[in-house]
Amino acid sequence: MQTIVDRTSILKQPPFTLALAEELLATYGSPLYVYQSDILRGTIARITNAISYPQTQFCFASVTNGNIALLQIFQACGWGLHANTPGDIYLGIKAGFAPKKIVYSGSNLHQSEMEQVLRWGVKTLNLDSLSQLQLCCEVYQTLRENQQILAPPRLGLRLNLPELTGDSRIGVRSTEFPDAISIAKTAGLKLSGLHFYRGTGTNSTAAFTQVIDTVIATAQQLPDWEYLDFGGGFGYPYRGGTAFDWELFGAELTNRINRLYRPIDLIVEPGRSAVAGCATLLARVVSTKWQEAKQIVGVDTTVANLSVPSVHGGYREICTWNCQDSLHVTDVCGNTTYSRDYLGKNCQLPALRVGEVLGILDVGAYGYAMSSHFLHRPRPAEVLLENSHHRLIRRREDYRVLLANQVF
Repeated sequence: MQTIVDRTSILKQPPFTLALAEELLATYGSPLYVYQSDILRGTIARITNAISYPQTQFCFASVTNGNIALLQIFQACGWGLHANTPGDIYLGIKAGFAPKKIVYSGSNLHQSEMEQVLRWGVKTLNLDSLSQLQLCCEVYQTLRENQQILAPPRLGLRLNLPELTGDSRIGVRSTEFPDAISIAKTAGLKLSGLHFYRGTGTNSTAAFTQVIDTVIATAQQLPDWEYLDFGGGFGYPYRGGTAFDWELFGAELTNRINRLYRPIDLIVEPGRSAVAGCATLLARVVSTKWQEAKQIVGVDTTVANLSVPSVHGGYREICTWNCQDSLHVTDVCGNTTYSRDYLGKNCQLPALRVGEVLGILDVGAYGYAMSSHFLHRPRPAEVLLENSHHRLIRRREDYRVLLANQVF
């Protein structure tokens, strides 16, 4: 069998000791999501310190991870919440975020959902279309007339500039600004913000810095412009590669905004870039076999516990506590018969035995958040490592969840 011996240049080091991994699995079961608060807090601090502009509000995009315990860490660090849906808002409020620290930037709400968002008291809403803006204004007027809402919301538009955002369904063209301004004015409201969304998972720093001037110039077409919501879409370097340079981005963005004739509010919405690296999905090897020189390893988790590579990036790095020097081309396969149930393909791993532990790294974003009951596997538990202690932050599901809400 062909082997590679330079494991130090190939394999990532496990995030904690084998003794701790075994303790966690013995306590909470396998597979298991493990979040490390020191890594998460360190990433939050680095991103926060990268932008020196004083009127900056960071808002965590909870679409990437909605666990209450993690949201509370962001809240304690002074961040707000970026919500794509009313469900995001609901979780944010339950986690302790004040409605004024929540920014809604979503699409295609129906009337009752828009009413709920406004009743919750969400301060800032970035609307995706003229029809959503019209609906928001109509709902606001009705709630105000019935004295069900007092403070007017701060309204912005999600920007769609094909030369910047490509072929995107999201947002409003600048040619639609006059109509949008008129719609808001009729309801006694102002359009005071612009939200620029670059697109999901962008690691290129230049993709953001090179468009700052254009975005600012477009925002200045709004006569009541007060805030700029710049990003999400910030990527994460799965399996190495170029990482987003927060310090360069922060310096460029601060420099451009400081040139304005008056200060504005800046909102920045990191999602996966803030939370991806703090989590590991632990799994046990349950079977091994060889197909010529390739090792086929079966584990007790499934691709249904992670976002599919075609949606949110390639395979995650996989680590092992096995110390053999000889490495083999390995496919790590899930515990279903789905033909694409691979946790990793063509990995370099030592010869593994049944019962050994593997760690699938960088699963903090779009891990549990995109997990499903595909092929009817209940979802794993989640635990948080904090100050040398671990605690359960989401219970493991059992088969009863497959019957929940069914009527028979």
